This record gives sequence, structure tokens and C-alpha cells, in this order.
Amino acid sequence: MNKLNFLTPGLPMASEGKGYNEGLKIIKEMNLDGMEVEFVHGVKMNEQTQQFVKKYTEENNLTITCHGPFYINLNSLEEDKIEASIQRILETARAGKNIGAYSITFHAAFYMKKSPKEVYKTVYKSMEQICSILENEGNTVWIRPETTGKGTQWGTFEEIVKLSKEFKYVLPCIDFSHIHARYNGIYNTYDEFSHILEYMGRELGNEVFDNFHAHLAGIEYGAKGEKNHLIFEESDMNYKDLLKAFKNFNIKGALVCESPNIETDTKLLKDYYLSL
Repeated sequence: MNKLNFLTPGLPMASEGKGYNEGLKIIKEMNLDGMEVEFVHGVKMNEQTQQFVKKYTEENNLTITCHGPFYINLNSLEEDKIEASIQRILETARAGKNIGAYSITFHAAFYMKKSPKEVYKTVYKSMEQICSILENEGNTVWIRPETTGKGTQWGTFEEIVKLSKEFKYVLPCIDFSHIHARYNGIYNTYDEFSHILEYMGRELGNEVFDNFHAHLAGIEYGAKGEKNHLIFEESDMNYKDLLKAFKNFNIKGALVCESPNIETDTKLLKDYYLSL
């Protein structure tokens, strides 16, 4: 990556369900940088559509990432659900490769009343299997466990960074809104954002700044963490200071704006960033 790219979370609202042809055209016309393909309800994209997305994005210099299904829990109490979760991640990575994705992300696990140390070992075991299979297939798409927004979910930024140190093609997807919600309102100032970035750089090296994948949106939260995504004007999410930190740390990669106001808030982020 040679710059920070601003991606919509799925097809723009203006595409009105007309599919990837119309959606990607709108993204290009708005001078946005790409899209995170939302496989959240299953990896469902036929071969023809995959070929179109890959060709269009390559020809128009757009960046693509993928979000895996919500039905993933690598720490399930049922072994068959762990295996199904592994398969969903593999399916996302394979589809990602087919459409030329830069990276894929997913919510990895729930604690299920187990200790963080115990859950880490379980997630590590599954990630080892996933990375081995993809490496044997020649698939080098970045695998990105995402930081999570609730205390019941495995995925603090420290946990994600630690896991990323273990595998060649694993790096974090840092959802700054989730972190803000998980810790009930902190991690929302320039210094706090810089703390996260400094920690990542110290643990993972400058590679992480040159190959970044992050999520951002307005967010509603309570004592138990994340409730809902919001548009920025209805939220206290301090996106301006975060973008200043990105500029000062020379972040390059993909920033996906997960606002309900899909393309409008993505454009808001890009325009503000370019004004700095």
C-alpha cells in the first residue's frame, strides 16, 4: 500500500441493491478508494461476480477487503462449531483471493466463561490450522482477527497483536470504535489513539503501519460495551483526532467506515483526512 485508502462497508446506499456493477461505479465516481465486501451472512458470490469485481477493481485501482461471516466462534464449546468457523474463515479467504482482496477480517471468538489465556491457546490452534491450509493453497491474503466491542468477546488489541506475532500472514484489524465502546468511552483522544499505534509498532514493527486494516464508525455503547453503529454526527467518536494520528504515523492501508450512512461518512473521513 502506498497510501491510506477509504473503503465503504459493502455496497453504497445509492446503488439501491443494483449489485456490484452499480456499487463500484458509485464508489469510483465519489473518488472513494474501494469497498469491504460483506460476507457477514455467508460467503455467497458466484464465479461470474467474483471475476467482475476482480477485473473492475484492478482496472480502476480500487482496494477490496472482505468481512467474514458473523457465525464464527473459534472457542465454541462444541467442536463441530469450531470446525464450521474454521471453514467459514477459509471460504472468506478463498473468495478474497479470487476477487483480489487485500485482506480479510472476522470476529474470532467469545470467551465462553473461560480465562483469556485458555481462549488464546484455543484460538491459536485454529489459526495455525487455517494458516497452514491457506499456505499450502498458495493463498497469501492477509488474515485479520478484528478487535471486538464487548467484554464477552475475545479480541482486545493486545490479544490480536500477540496472535499476529505468531503467524506470517496474520495482522490485526483494529476497530477503533469497538475499542472505544469496549472500554466504555476511553481510547478517544489523540494520545490514546497514539498509544495503540505505538504499541502496535513496538510489537509488530513498521510493517503494520504499511499494511494497515482498520474499522471506524460512530458507536453507541454502555456498561457492557458496543450496542450499535451510528453515523458520526450522532456519536462521540473522535474521528478527527484519529485521522490526525494516522497522518502523523504515516499509516498506509485500508480504513473501512462502518457507518450506517455508508458512502456519506466514508467521504466525510476521506475529505477531512486530505484536508490535514
